[in-house]
Amino acid sequence: MQQLEAHEMPLIKVFSSEHQFRIPDYQRPYSWEGEQTMQLLSDLSEAIDREDEDPYFLGSLVLIKTSGKPDADVVDGQQRLTTITILLAVLRSLATDPNFRDGVDKMILEPGNVLQSLAPQPRLRLRERDADFFRDQIQEPGALSGLLAMKDDDPLLSTDARGLIRDNARSLHTELLKWEEEKRERLLRFLATQTFLVIVSTPNLESAHRIFSVMNARGLDLDPADIFKSEVIGKIPEPAGSEYAARWEDAEEALGRDAFSDLFLHIRMIFSKVRARRELLKEFPEQVLKQYEANPKAFVDEVLVPYAKAQADIDGSSYTSTTGADKVNAWFGRLRQLDNSDWRPPALWFLRQHRDSPALLDEFFSRLERLAGSMFIRRVYTTPRVTRYAELLKELEAGHGIDAPSLELSSSEREETLERLNDHVYLVSKTRRYILQRLDETLANEPGVTYEHRLVTVEHVLPQNPEKDSEWTELFDEGQRDQWTHRLANLVLLNRVKNPAAGRKPFEDKKETYFSGKTGVATFALTVEVVHEQTWTPTVLAKRQERLLGVLADLWNLHVPEPNEELAGMELEGDE
Repeated sequence: MQQLEAHEMPLIKVFSSEHQFRIPDYQRPYSWEGEQTMQLLSDLSEAIDREDEDPYFLGSLVLIKTSGKPDADVVDGQQRLTTITILLAVLRSLATDPNFRDGVDKMILEPGNVLQSLAPQPRLRLRERDADFFRDQIQEPGALSGLLAMKDDDPLLSTDARGLIRDNARSLHTELLKWEEEKRERLLRFLATQTFLVIVSTPNLESAHRIFSVMNARGLDLDPADIFKSEVIGKIPEPAGSEYAARWEDAEEALGRDAFSDLFLHIRMIFSKVRARRELLKEFPEQVLKQYEANPKAFVDEVLVPYAKAQADIDGSSYTSTTGADKVNAWFGRLRQLDNSDWRPPALWFLRQHRDSPALLDEFFSRLERLAGSMFIRRVYTTPRVTRYAELLKELEAGHGIDAPSLELSSSEREETLERLNDHVYLVSKTRRYILQRLDETLANEPGVTYEHRLVTVEHVLPQNPEKDSEWTELFDEGQRDQWTHRLANLVLLNRVKNPAAGRKPFEDKKETYFSGKTGVATFALTVEVVHEQTWTPTVLAKRQERLLGVLADLWNLHVPEPNEELAGMELEGDE
């Protein structure tokens, strides 16, 4: 009976005749977006710039595979395999040295070997629906230029996965074009020989899923926090050791195991003020615990406990003060709506340092939410985002306070944020609800209003797919529907599940039966405004768009100064 096998392998062996990868149809489609893809390239760029011999690990693959045979169904790891293949295809297209092109070709495509009964074929085959597209547009030599030029309405882009494949190929191509040829060749060598995956092979689906579950499970597994606890508490002699162990455990219990584990990532960032380059188990002792070797009690008293308290206040909006606590807690609620936690280290630092100054906390967190919200809306990916917060931490520690330069948005950042807000915001699923809830809160003139409904959905007033010969097709021609359907002016919030049939009703019927609550009153300020409109036409939408965009520009101070205003400011500064 075949046993489980696990091996570390460089990519040159992963993408070789030893494996013929296939993504089973029961797997979800390819789903990596630009942020994950560009983060991978950024991490690889940093790794080759370090010019050391350390291996670079991309994680693990879980395969259903018979020992000694190449056929392998991918149970876990298809996103990395697909993205690496796209990266290799882009590097192949940019290579001028035929030897490099030939080397990459052999990683992407099995050339075939009659002696081994190997047929020529791609080394990775996607799910049936996208396999031919991926082979023809990515894996075949010379095909990439056609994919890069493919327009959004091309019939070949018939699935979301295909659109993401094209978008990620474009992003990688644009970035790698900026690199010198020598650096691209170094990247290829690094990918082939110094970049590793852990390949876990098992003979059947049941076993593979069990392994996958164990590898991804969290809970009672040994965590870095447990190891740090043994290092710190182990240095404190009894009876104080038991007392400090209890303090540690109280902090963990108050936060919950997952949030407590994340706290160590944030503390590391606060101390180092640089993005993590290695695993926490190596960096945290070097960057944090080393400073407390002679006094481990101080780590618990001055670092762990106060930062755990700050984390609990942020997570639960539970900050208390004689005045102003509601305003501060409202900012915590807004920040938690973002899809990342990179803002937490400066938030924790400032709350820990200025807990007794609620007015100062209110001002700081308003500026932090503006910065974090802008980066969220602009879809700034991890490396520049974390770098910005690292600079902010340095400025805060240097005494800049709420006037820290990194808290400010540049003219170009303000302009890009406004452009994103004026675009088809509904189509950016990660940001649309955040934008609309911040807008609704402002229109309601109730700072800190919370959305405690079990469900909050985004609904179109002008339907996405109006029925032919309806009121909507008379009021809006096709071009006007394309222009307005997904923009701010046409969107409202509901506290109910979307109803496609109700969504296509005439305007008056939607107002009465769909946009009003049980008592006849709409729940959200955005929706109330629509209920009070008499008609819904392109003219109404144009005026509403301009006004709503102005509300958001005022809310986040996104107005871009005219060039003469900036010049005047520079002249005044010089006169001082």
